[in-house]
Amino acid sequence: MFTHLPSLGVGLGFRQPFKSDLFLNRQQVDFLEVVAEHYLQPSWQQQQELELLASHFPIIPHAINLSLGSAEGVDTDYLRQLAALIKQLNPPWWSEHICFTKAGGVDIGHLSPLPYTKEAVKVLCRNIAEVRRWVDVPLILENITYMVTLPGAEMTEAQFLAEVVEKADCGLLLDVTNLYINAVNHSYDVQQFMQDLPWERVVQLHFVGGHWHDGILIDSHSQATPPQIWELIDEVVARVGIKGIVLERDENIPEFAQLTAELQQAREIGRRHGRWG
Repeated sequence: MFTHLPSLGVGLGFRQPFKSDLFLNRQQVDFLEVVAEHYLQPSWQQQQELELLASHFPIIPHAINLSLGSAEGVDTDYLRQLAALIKQLNPPWWSEHICFTKAGGVDIGHLSPLPYTKEAVKVLCRNIAEVRRWVDVPLILENITYMVTLPGAEMTEAQFLAEVVEKADCGLLLDVTNLYINAVNHSYDVQQFMQDLPWERVVQLHFVGGHWHDGILIDSHSQATPPQIWELIDEVVARVGIKGIVLERDENIPEFAQLTAELQQAREIGRRHGRWG
């Protein structure tokens, strides 16, 4: 279904602290993912930075504040800026999260989970239809982590993800770290979860390590990827023709050699399963 999309390979979520090291080691990074919000109203320096990155790497815009789950609809001013950025970069796809970040005109400042209900599916599909009036580049949607399970669920999380991407005709950005963290914190079976995923729609993966706090695994993007998540990556890459995999490191950023070592490990998994070179 998404087989026409190009295979981008092994990518890195771009962060300012390793900009210089990135260019010194650019042969080890196939593509970059940038946080769209950093470039919606860019300063001259940010615009120059974006153009420099785009001249050396394929760029995937990753949005975090479109709030596709808001019952009040999406912010058209924000959407206009996002559409302009995507048009400038002309990526093969772009991504957002299955969540809401705004309610009643208030910016929550956090990726918040939705109830797993048919009504929430309708809201997401309605908002995504509005987004498509502005952006015709394929959209892939990411699963998030959550601390609380909202009451009133009519389906499981995996069934909800499948319902959304199939009814809205989107791809899936499967964050294997988020999947693992939710399974640990909410005590569910990862294998059972994966049985309900629409594998033909999985386009890209995210991975990184989190940390433990008071018995809860936190999605902090702050640690090296642990063995359990590498095992999940191997299982997923073996199962489906992934187009790209991205390491997201935001905190406690190590020496760049440690990041490239993780990228190399991801590359070797892809090679073993014939996904990328």
